[in-house]
Amino acid sequence: MAVPTLQLEVRPMTETNETDREHYEAVVVGCGPGGAAAASRLADHGIETLVLERGMDAGSKNVSGGLIYAEESAPYTIDDLFDGFREEASERPVTDYYIHNVAGNKVKSYDLTDLHEDDTDWCDAVLRRPMDSWLAERVHEKTSETGGGVLTNVRVNGLLRERGRITGVTCDELDPIEAEIIIAADGVNSELAREAGLMDWEDPNEWFQGVKAVVEMEPNVIDDRFDIDEDEGVAHLFSGDLFEDVRGGGFLYTNEESLSIGTVFHLDSLVEEQAEPHELLDALLTHPLLARWLGDEYDEREYSAKLVPDSKKVAHREPYQDRLVLVGDAAGQMQAQGPIIKGMNHAVTAGALAADAFAVTRGNADPAAAGRRYTQMLEDSGTMDKLRPRRYDLARTVGERDRVTDAVERVLDSRVGSLAIGNPIADRVLQRAYNSPFLVSMLPDTRTGYVTLPSIIGEEHGRTLHWESSVEPPSLDERIGDLTYDTDVGNPHIEVRDASFEASGAAVYACPVSAEDFGGGCYRSEEVKRNGTAETVVSLDTQPCVECGTCAVVADTEWEHPRGGKGVEFREG
Repeated sequence: MAVPTLQLEVRPMTETNETDREHYEAVVVGCGPGGAAAASRLADHGIETLVLERGMDAGSKNVSGGLIYAEESAPYTIDDLFDGFREEASERPVTDYYIHNVAGNKVKSYDLTDLHEDDTDWCDAVLRRPMDSWLAERVHEKTSETGGGVLTNVRVNGLLRERGRITGVTCDELDPIEAEIIIAADGVNSELAREAGLMDWEDPNEWFQGVKAVVEMEPNVIDDRFDIDEDEGVAHLFSGDLFEDVRGGGFLYTNEESLSIGTVFHLDSLVEEQAEPHELLDALLTHPLLARWLGDEYDEREYSAKLVPDSKKVAHREPYQDRLVLVGDAAGQMQAQGPIIKGMNHAVTAGALAADAFAVTRGNADPAAAGRRYTQMLEDSGTMDKLRPRRYDLARTVGERDRVTDAVERVLDSRVGSLAIGNPIADRVLQRAYNSPFLVSMLPDTRTGYVTLPSIIGEEHGRTLHWESSVEPPSLDERIGDLTYDTDVGNPHIEVRDASFEASGAAVYACPVSAEDFGGGCYRSEEVKRNGTAETVVSLDTQPCVECGTCAVVADTEWEHPRGGKGVEFREG
């Protein structure tokens, strides 16, 4: 069902002065789960709230791997805030969870349902376009009752300041808007967080990159191939040697009438290995393990990508400045609990808590009062301890040192390591370890946990697969061609500051719509001759951009979002 574009009467950009600016009690930037939760709670408190969404429809700019959790310990879950969410806006409940350790054609699988169900009330697979659009309709209904609403096709490009203090936002399409609180729920590429100095894009080690294909499949076929009922769903994770030694893994989630299949890797490892994201995804899609699920017909609906913050390293402990507060990915609030990733649920909690914090401090003359209260509520609710567990900080000080990693790798690669892991007792111990929330939350981010150990487990305990995959994934050119774009001709949203291959060449292979041997993507390398010498330089074409932000981290660029409604439009998300 097509979701109508929501509109609200707000003045377009004109010559104005401070006295006749639009003013709202609250402005929420972004209408994903975090923004929707914030706006919903603000409306519950009777607060006049304007939500600004840069997509032509909520969800058209959003991508997620696809699982949203409702934790038993969380102060808010999305179905607390939106009646009928699970029936109307999600896909299938995830009732089973597995991880597959791969060594060539040998696979050892472990049931992770115990870990999946730890502190879990429920968990559903979702697609962001239909989910976010449904949320936006509910938000518009609620905020309209308090004098606000949801406005789409508006890109918030910066913070409005008066005498050094944040007082509102500036937009490409509208005059500046003042507010008593600004809740930035504008995602992992948050321009507001960066302008406030609360986020930077300096270290690839702090980010994951996710790439996903949504694959067409009839509901009854899903039920049959995955051995589930129509009201059940399953999640499969993949690690080991099928990803060219890049730190990370793959996933498969069952939707109502499609599959979400993708990969998530540490961005610094992608750069170090010079791996190309679309090829890593194809390695998963064509592995024999997936042959029994994908069958002979492969119909890819959509290809997409995004950056993901590693909250263990970047979740902001004080996510506010003056009247600005950050929620969700904009605050780095994405939890990698070992093999299980949780993000949308924490965005919902954070958005609702930010709204409650403003309601409690409403009228306080100190512009930072709501931010301080919000920070305290994140701590008191236990949310921050989930996002930045102190036991991980302790483990990484030793476990992520190169000398320690190298020593562990040498032992595992030896005959002694294989014997230690290959016995039946070790097999049982490993399954229990995989299902321990305490242990997986302190796992160091090294090659050992993602590649070496899973490969040895697969080799020593796995069964050999004799299936053959007949899947032929689309080419990168075909994937780009199947996406929907509204190109903003004459207004490129990315500029290369240093075109030398040394400074920006990593984007040629790390960008999910570019490749070393592909001339039709965003980034290309070419040899130019100057003064009789040849030099390899990087050129850029922003038209096929999927707005993931990868190049902002790995290359020397000026990066911003396209103007409202412009650029890529995801149909699935």
